[in-house]
Amino acid sequence: MSDTQVTWLTQDAYDRLKGELDELVATRPAIAAKINEAREEGDLKENGGYHAAREEQGQVESRIRQLQELLRTAQVGDVPTQSGVAKPGSVLTVRFDDEDDTERFLLATREEGAHGDLEVYSPSSPLGQALLDAKEGEAREYELPNGGTMKVTLVKAEPYTG
Repeated sequence: MSDTQVTWLTQDAYDRLKGELDELVATRPAIAAKINEAREEGDLKENGGYHAAREEQGQVESRIRQLQELLRTAQVGDVPTQSGVAKPGSVLTVRFDDEDDTERFLLATREEGAHGDLEVYSPSSPLGQALLDAKEGEAREYELPNGGTMKVTLVKAEPYTG
């Protein structure tokens, strides 16, 4: 059994992230060329172009690794069409621990992209894990960072329509 976290993505998000990965991989030779050109200028300690190119290379390589892992563990699926059950891709309305106010958010990964004013909670977050597969009206508990627990009730679950 592996600790690898599966990430749910729509086909659109998967394609967008795969395109970003392909673009980043294609920039590798250009960044390497910049580093070589800057290296030929001489003293590396005071060579701003060299250090900037190395920094850029580090950021690109980091994002490439992040995207490769994300896409490797991605579970591609459609936005759920069923209401009433908390699934990745659902907009959830919840009430916390006997409060009168409700909160509304999208249960998805941040990689799914911008969702306007809608906050995004990952299905692998403590709140997301607690609510996953909950039915409307069902109360669940999850652990807070301070070690306490919070009770949350799923008021409504509806498919995300964008």
